[in-house]
Amino acid sequence: MSSLGVKLPLTYNTADGHTMIRDFQTLVRQNFKMLILTSPGERVMEPEFGVGVRNYLFENFSNSVYVDIESEIRKQTAIFLPVISIRDIAFDRSNPDANTLGIRIVYDLPDVGITDLLEFTI
Repeated sequence: MSSLGVKLPLTYNTADGHTMIRDFQTLVRQNFKMLILTSPGERVMEPEFGVGVRNYLFENFSNSVYVDIESEIRKQTAIFLPVISIRDIAFDRSNPDANTLGIRIVYDLPDVGITDLLEFTI
């Protein structure tokens, strides 16, 4: 079976050499996560690519910060991953003093009829 890309982080697989991504849903989820975690200027030849969510880690979390993050996620997704239609973005606000940020994004892939969830904490 053909593959669509390399799964990150790189891991060794005896069949392929590296573990490969074989389905569209997993590939889009990985690309979406990379878009959110990459800081602008970090990607070679694409200085505007990335949300840079780690840059917000030590902010005083207020509604305006969450609105800024959500706006940036939506803007970057529209530019670099237009195949994704974001349904909802939610933030874990349970422990603002822990210097962590939990993000939960529900999104659709309308062209293939898939709804998926991206959830992580940084």
